[in-house]
Amino acid sequence: MGTNAKFGRRVRALRLERGLGLRRFARDVGISPTYLSKIERGEFPPPAEDKVVAIADALGQDQDELLALAGRVASDLEGVILRHPRELAVFLRAAGALSAAEIRALTRTARAVAAASPEERERWSAEVAAGAPEYRMSGPRNGIPSGPMELS
Repeated sequence: MGTNAKFGRRVRALRLERGLGLRRFARDVGISPTYLSKIERGEFPPPAEDKVVAIADALGQDQDELLALAGRVASDLEGVILRHPRELAVFLRAAGALSAAEIRALTRTARAVAAASPEERERWSAEVAAGAPEYRMSGPRNGIPSGPMELS
């Protein structure tokens, strides 16, 4: 089943689960009922990002998940990736092998580092650059990993 059909079927199923009529739902997300019907039947590709986001919001769904089902990635991520393309490509390839729980744990750590003072971030970066390749997740100070792990 292609992206068009998967996206359309999911939107239709979610819309019907919520008891939303085609015409009203189409109006609420700013597209024509005919267009929505063709999207739901897989005859048309998923709409532009802003309409996928509107559909996700109207259905109470995660925008990024519905965008992924539409074969897209949120446009705000382009700027993030372009700031550090090599590092983020390596990171994302490595993170691809992790579980959702492990990714959430890394996200918490990244948020803690981003929220830390410039001095704490500098110290942490210096320790990593000095050869501490991995940090333990338990017992962080202010959410920042506290030191290198034993490598096995």
